[in-house]
Amino acid sequence: MSEKLVRVKVQGGKASQAPPLGPTLAQLGLNVSEVVSKINELTKAFEGLEVGVDIYVNTSTKDYRIEVKLPTTTSLLLKYAGASGPSGDPKNKKVGNISLEDVVKVALMKKPDLNAKTLKAAVKSVVSTASTIGLTVDGKEPKQVLKEINEGLYDEVLKKYEGMW
Repeated sequence: MSEKLVRVKVQGGKASQAPPLGPTLAQLGLNVSEVVSKINELTKAFEGLEVGVDIYVNTSTKDYRIEVKLPTTTSLLLKYAGASGPSGDPKNKKVGNISLEDVVKVALMKKPDLNAKTLKAAVKSVVSTASTIGLTVDGKEPKQVLKEINEGLYDEVLKKYEGMW
């Protein structure tokens, strides 16, 4: 079996705008609109973000499988905060604010990439990332939020999402 890998970066939900994709897929004998629509479906949750997509094509049978790479924690946090980029000086210059609920959503999305055993540990990891890029969480310094998470102040919020972890 001969397998060919096609790697592309696409805007979530907008694979048709990835320039080299159409001709490359056509050369491999694939139905371009079918593959593009499948990629759009798989990346819809990452609308507004750039994601990596690997397309594995069996050159004999024309079967293919698509793997979507998750966006970085930083890009997800910036998207939720509505910020254009990270702060060059996160201690003194804040670029935005994110809610703890959004932090939890990012943690859930990034679960496959995180080494956290619990949702609470994953959330703490994401809050730490927010700190390094100049975001506040619920209007507070991330260090304060980490302290409050350890003290159990956010246990009710975390319980709501525990089943998704």
